[in-house]
Amino acid sequence: MDGFLLSRADRTVHATGTRRFFDDVPSASQALRRGEATLVVGALPFSPHRPVVLAQPEEVDVTDGPWQGPEDPGELPAVRISAEVPLPRVHVERVRRLVDRLSFGETKKVVAARRVVLEADEPLDPLALAARMIERHPDAATFALDLSAAGERFWGHSLVGASPELLVSRRGSTVTCRPLAGTAARRADPEEDRRAGEELLASAKNLAEHGYVVDWIRSRLAPLCSELDVPGTPELVATPDVWHLASPITGTLRDGIDALTLAWTLHPTPALAGTPREAALDLISRFEEDRRFFGGTVGWCDAEGDGDWIVAIRCAELSSDCRRAVAWAGGGIVADSDPVAELDETTAKLRTLLGALGVETAPDAG
Repeated sequence: MDGFLLSRADRTVHATGTRRFFDDVPSASQALRRGEATLVVGALPFSPHRPVVLAQPEEVDVTDGPWQGPEDPGELPAVRISAEVPLPRVHVERVRRLVDRLSFGETKKVVAARRVVLEADEPLDPLALAARMIERHPDAATFALDLSAAGERFWGHSLVGASPELLVSRRGSTVTCRPLAGTAARRADPEEDRRAGEELLASAKNLAEHGYVVDWIRSRLAPLCSELDVPGTPELVATPDVWHLASPITGTLRDGIDALTLAWTLHPTPALAGTPREAALDLISRFEEDRRFFGGTVGWCDAEGDGDWIVAIRCAELSSDCRRAVAWAGGGIVADSDPVAELDETTAKLRTLLGALGVETAPDAG
């Protein structure tokens, strides 16, 4: 695809063409402040040390409500899982090793991710896939964007996903975050589903995991805000596939720091990395391959400094011929994590992407 799409329930930003690419966040932010660009769109990768993909688009269409795609986007081609990296049983063993590492006090939490490789019979249209995800997940923030500006530095050609998690939004002096941490799979039976949500809300393990994320965001925003409202306890929110613990955080900024710089300041939170962050990132680099843009952030920022940045989860990178895709899912590991339950959590999260592609069968846990 050529362009950028971020569709939310209240607003859609759809940009096409490229006037200019930016190599880093400061240069993009500076172009906005100087009036050299009216809008910057793109993505930041998971690792703070990897190149960004940020651009000033040629044309921008901003509309109220979710994106209205083509009337007939066509059927998506048949897709199958060709590989799981690592294999489920290996992921379980890796989580066990991470739990052992946590007992040394090196970190309090680290996020472990795994990925599935998908093969399509015909090329996948990123915008058609986005349209399907908007239809299936109307409350999520659905995104699709071109990654080709990264050249050979990244395998993926485009990134498509439907994320339930807002990293940061800015409107004037108001800053908003809605971190998610703590997850339970939804159940088909209504009573069992209700009980799963209640158990999540009462889970000491998940509450602790959520607390690390909230504390991190508070520590990063407090110096930038004259007022900061952080809930004392999280609330329960649902997607079609999972329950989450969420904390809506709002603040009043002291100065004109823009949404892009705020995203760079907060990203990646302990929800995607762990805590302490640098120790967690070091563990992740030793246990996993490069996550690329999974766990990064996707969004836009205008010349007024306003913008929305979404956590890049429930997503996949598509190859240049759009016949191959890689989808990721992760979970926060703490000292009392159950390795099998952590595998089940990643399987539940993968259903957002796999279900949109018609791959209804979850990966084998064996």
